[in-house]
Amino acid sequence: MSSIKVACATLNQTPLDWKGNLEHIKSAIQEAQKEKADLICFPELAITGYGSEDLFLSYWFPQKAVKQLEKLLPFCGDITVAVGLPVRIQEKVYNCMAIIENHELKGIVAKQFMAIDGVHYEFRWFTPWEAGKILTFDFFGKDIPLGDMIFDKKGFKYGFEICEDAWRGDARPGYRLKDRHVDLIFNPSASHFAMGKTKEREELVKKSSIILHAVYFYVNLLGNESGRMIFDGEIMVARYGELLLKNKLLSYKDFQVQYFEHSEAQSDLQPINSPIDKNEEFVQAASLGLYDYLRKSKSKGFVLSLSGGADSSTIAVLVAEMVRRGSEELGVPVFLGKLGMSYIPQTDNPVKEIVGLLLTTAYQASENSSFSTFQSAKTLAESIGAVFKHWEIGDEVKGYTEKIENAIGRRLTWKADDIALQNIQARARSPIIWMLANINHALLLSTSNRSEGDVGYTTMDGDTSGSISPIAAVDKYFIIQWLKWAEITLGYKGLAKVNGLQPTAELRPSDNQQTDETDLMPYSIILAIEKLAIRDRRSPIDVFLNLKEELEIEADLLKEYIKKFFRLWSRNQWKRERLAPSFHLDEFNVDPKTWYRFPILSGGYEEELKELDTY
Repeated sequence: MSSIKVACATLNQTPLDWKGNLEHIKSAIQEAQKEKADLICFPELAITGYGSEDLFLSYWFPQKAVKQLEKLLPFCGDITVAVGLPVRIQEKVYNCMAIIENHELKGIVAKQFMAIDGVHYEFRWFTPWEAGKILTFDFFGKDIPLGDMIFDKKGFKYGFEICEDAWRGDARPGYRLKDRHVDLIFNPSASHFAMGKTKEREELVKKSSIILHAVYFYVNLLGNESGRMIFDGEIMVARYGELLLKNKLLSYKDFQVQYFEHSEAQSDLQPINSPIDKNEEFVQAASLGLYDYLRKSKSKGFVLSLSGGADSSTIAVLVAEMVRRGSEELGVPVFLGKLGMSYIPQTDNPVKEIVGLLLTTAYQASENSSFSTFQSAKTLAESIGAVFKHWEIGDEVKGYTEKIENAIGRRLTWKADDIALQNIQARARSPIIWMLANINHALLLSTSNRSEGDVGYTTMDGDTSGSISPIAAVDKYFIIQWLKWAEITLGYKGLAKVNGLQPTAELRPSDNQQTDETDLMPYSIILAIEKLAIRDRRSPIDVFLNLKEELEIEADLLKEYIKKFFRLWSRNQWKRERLAPSFHLDEFNVDPKTWYRFPILSGGYEEELKELDTY
């Protein structure tokens, strides 16, 4: 009975790290060879990394990728290797999979459909390949077939749907592969992480194995490759509509290899059920994203302005989880070694000790800060092992205020100058915390969330300051419930005080009793409006007509909330343009560089909002 042992390898690659990327590929091949695998499939654009962006448009970059492919040939004996890279032919660049066998390049398959939605802009770099077309490619003096091909290994026919190819319904290449009677279909991908997305992929893989009459393999990239997008490193295999193999997602390793043995006889493998917890997915992805960002930027740690509130506390816990999860999976020496550190922990609690090495926090009190938030920040920092510092910013605020009062010839008052007096407190904190980050050669963590980004409820050059904004793609409503989950499920008892506080900026005098939701609207309402207005791109009237049926809220109040949202959204696009780089973690985000583009200057929905009053 004929059988074939297939290896699927996920990789954590980095643009322009030619040596590191090649070593990861070679190491995975060597591991598969030791396990006697017949074929190994790598993800899309594995040689260069998917996030190389406009480097793909240059002449030299695809050429160097092909030279890296040539370097792989000596390592590809006794195994067939499928690996992704860009290939330039005259003025056009193609996203391809190269198939190597017995130290020779056997052929190259090109991607037929480009991803152009959400965070993807593939049409900027690549040209879609024409179905059925094959031409020859000069590979260092040897003509190699390139195009829409299938291959054979040990009597099994196999072909490829490269990432987006599989999502094109009736036009997908898989149907033509079915007509050619392939036994195995590989989907090498660079599919960005989003909470809940793995379930969509599972359904695609299982359904594809049925409708295409083939064993279907899915192989994704891994890690925070180039700054914003995180890849979960998902590997899946389905046969007859059942999921038979799935790996651990969001690994801290440089690569993972999974194996699947297929024979002509149906095996007794049991189907896999993989429940999804959005809270767990969030902490897995964000903590891995922070680790890769830290080590690839070659920084020495993190600095965080810890206010005692929800956002900064979330980020502090994510750093602690980064250390815990990474140390458990890699071991402390490897975890620290990848960060360029050779420190040997001195206590029986290495995780807490390492957090102290990597995370410095500071509580920066103004005259409007409360003892409750100070206690909250201090308790959390001490509970996770972070360095905790605190100081007053009253002198800085007073100095700035007196200078402008002297310049304009009057005293500033809360009645006349509310926004200016709030903002100067947030901005006065920024130079001091940046100074600490510079001294520590560390990354400054910005604390803005997506809900604040929607409505501009954030001080530019204040709480937006930072090298990276880990939660800018996550809504505040989710963060508030996640903190409660983290306190109980992850065991962060230091979050108890955080979870007992009402979210507030603490920028007005305490007798004002300022809260975020009083300033804006309930965070649940922001989320409901945001999903329709931004994710689904609905008009103000559409938003109202949908929400008046869903929410138990008086119609006139709902209209006011909708008007406020759209006006603040329009007014604050310039802030979103300047936010620190953020991770893409949810099904959508408001970063104009990756997901939602909006004009900085506009009419602000003036006519559309007036129409609301007619309903």
